Amino acid sequence: MTFQRARTDEQRDQRRRQILDTAAAMLAEMPVGKVSLNELSRRTGLAKANVLRYFESREAILLQLLDAELTQWITALEDSLPPAEGTPRARGDRLAQALAESATGRPVLCDLISAQAGVLEHNVSTDVAVRHKHATLRHFQSLVHLIRRHLPELGTQDAFRFVGLLTLTVAAAWPYHQPPKALLDAYTAEPTLAGLQADFTDVVRQSAEITLSGLLARAEDAPLGPGPLDARPAQA
Repeated sequence: MTFQRARTDEQRDQRRRQILDTAAAMLAEMPVGKVSLNELSRRTGLAKANVLRYFESREAILLQLLDAELTQWITALEDSLPPAEGTPRARGDRLAQALAESATGRPVLCDLISAQAGVLEHNVSTDVAVRHKHATLRHFQSLVHLIRRHLPELGTQDAFRFVGLLTLTVAAAWPYHQPPKALLDAYTAEPTLAGLQADFTDVVRQSAEITLSGLLARAEDAPLGPGPLDARPAQA
């Protein structure tokens, strides 16, 4: 393949899209930790230096894919959340179940969330970090809007709090979703250890149920950080 420099804005956009699409395809085959610039360069047919013309680092590419995955997830949730019927607790439990099952069905999203704080938010510039956090805030606002549509008893700030805790639960629970063979063998060999084998969907569901019940019972709706966060769904 003969390399040709992208000379127009359209060509540069196509090149960026090619890099993102290739990285997304790699994530469908391997975990975040296995995605390397060397392999991405090989698959796109671009030298590593040329990949870095469009994205400052591997982490910057993966953060943009996280943004895309969250956008797709929220769009899917719009049509898949359960009817807002019954008591607040019943609605909260159904919401928790739907969120857990939906997250389980999106392994790339969960893997990226799991790597976000410890890996992806490192080795990026301030400009990339600012764009990433603005995107995160937009996603939080959209999720708050969805959650309060099904559970209006939950205050705006508590809904933000719930979204943050849900994200942390996904990040913490995902690495346990596919334990290494040695642990699987240990659980089989020692039935008394079976209770330590975490089921991702169940962990996320239970955590979400308990968090929603606690927030509804306390009904504090205290501001997060220095002041209330804007709950209006942001326009992309």
